Amino acid sequence: MIKVDLHTHSIISPDGGITAEQYEELLDKKKLDCLAITDHNETKFAKMLHNKLGDKIIIGEEITTQNGEMIGLFLKQTIPAGLSAKQTALEIRQQEGLVYIPHPFETMRLGMQRDVLEKIIDCVDIIEVFNGRGRWRGKAKEAENFAKAYHLSPAASSDAHGIKGTGKTMSIIEKMPERDTLKKLLEKGSPQKNYAPLWTFLCPSVNRIKNKFVLGV
Repeated sequence: MIKVDLHTHSIISPDGGITAEQYEELLDKKKLDCLAITDHNETKFAKMLHNKLGDKIIIGEEITTQNGEMIGLFLKQTIPAGLSAKQTALEIRQQEGLVYIPHPFETMRLGMQRDVLEKIIDCVDIIEVFNGRGRWRGKAKEAENFAKAYHLSPAASSDAHGIKGTGKTMSIIEKMPERDTLKKLLEKGSPQKNYAPLWTFLCPSVNRIKNKFVLGV
């Protein structure tokens, strides 16, 4: 069985903290078998590691739209922030990528709301039914019900902003995913719904300071 995490943030994200070495360690130690690097409005780090490690790394991007955040998976180029949800989804589809909705219905983390999702539902491929950083603020049950109602592929992902936030929330699927197989694999798979340790919820805030003043990101 394959352990896959479709929502993680590297040091290229202003609030991310996972280094290239740590991503390699996750794979080498079989903590994960496949993962998506989904930095905020950027794909260069994901491209770099994909070129080095191959299909174990999915090139993704968490894109800030006018209507909330949206993830593109299996991307070829960075998609600009600031477009509408519909325009962003079409940009992802134009690259033959998959449209993934992270932390839906949340308000604190720019989750897309039901009225927006229902307008673009024909463009949505995967919905995050469990977010590893969603303790207290997450809408997991609502997301799960929405996925079932609209026959969307469900995923559980860590949204990790640091190495310690990985390895607890993931989707278990039967074989290594490809662009054309991921949706079906998730439909038949098993979401591992475990929250990250409480202290890792501080990672984004700590990373913003470190990345700005130490790394210059």
